[in-house]
Amino acid sequence: MAAAARDAPTAPPAPLGRTESAPTTRVLVTGWSSFVHGEATAGDVLSMRHVSEILTAAGIPHDTAWSPRFRAEALHLDDADAGRYSHLVFVCGPIHGEQVRSLHERYADCRRIAVGVTVVDPADAAVTGFHRVLARDDRTTSRPDLAVSARTACVAVAGVVLAPGQAEYGAARRHRPVHEALGRWLAGLDCARVPLDTRLATDDWQHCATPDQLASVFARLDAVVTTRLHGLVFALRAGTPVLAVDPVAGGGKVTAQARALGWPALVAAEQVADPDTLDHWWTWCLSPSGRERARRQNLPTTDALTDELLGELLGEGPV
Repeated sequence: MAAAARDAPTAPPAPLGRTESAPTTRVLVTGWSSFVHGEATAGDVLSMRHVSEILTAAGIPHDTAWSPRFRAEALHLDDADAGRYSHLVFVCGPIHGEQVRSLHERYADCRRIAVGVTVVDPADAAVTGFHRVLARDDRTTSRPDLAVSARTACVAVAGVVLAPGQAEYGAARRHRPVHEALGRWLAGLDCARVPLDTRLATDDWQHCATPDQLASVFARLDAVVTTRLHGLVFALRAGTPVLAVDPVAGGGKVTAQARALGWPALVAAEQVADPDTLDHWWTWCLSPSGRERARRQNLPTTDALTDELLGELLGEGPV
């Protein structure tokens, strides 16, 4: 196999004649993110987007097919009429298995090209069904992945810290509906969401082992969304703006702490179903005003609670 490209090991039948309505060149971009039973990984999706941008820049008409499980509103393979396309391009990932082989059958009249892919078995019909394979890696080839040179944009990185059920609040608990509403809202945000847990563990790498480790994470975030008191506290200690949501009807400890610290971005359990309220405080948290407010938040350097504790222990407390 040549370093730049290689022909499929067994040449497939020549493309049959296409319908008169088919354009001279129109490409259908596909990949593992196109299959209902595939998966949409960041690298695959970025590579498919990169190929689409390259085709657009070259003035080549094309469509991209996505799995309905990933993008319900987009073009899906079931709706991509083979007669409309002159070429099918399969982008990224390993070329193997029945789903890839099915593309050769469905788009038999198209010239089929695989690009940026891994070839595990050159004799696999999924491989030999392509007219051209531009491999990322196989038994003789190793080249940079398509995602290496693809463009990406920087978005806000938001830590999400959710409280457990907190049975101590009894009938006032609204955790489930609050978290469900938050989940729907968070899913629509254009940000990188990082689930965080304030629970520590020394036997599970998925949890921080010390408060210092967790504090270091909060210091590197752009914003925090939380229903936990200590999600609010750790964010403000780090100078990170935080959208605090109280999951307790009528207000619980999250509300009390926000008031104690003078932090305005607080949403009550009764308001969380209103996305406009969440949007307002989210926008404020990421605004220069919100960032500056968090950075300059006037947190106490000493606390009255330990002063009172010492007074009690030293016999200076009230009789």
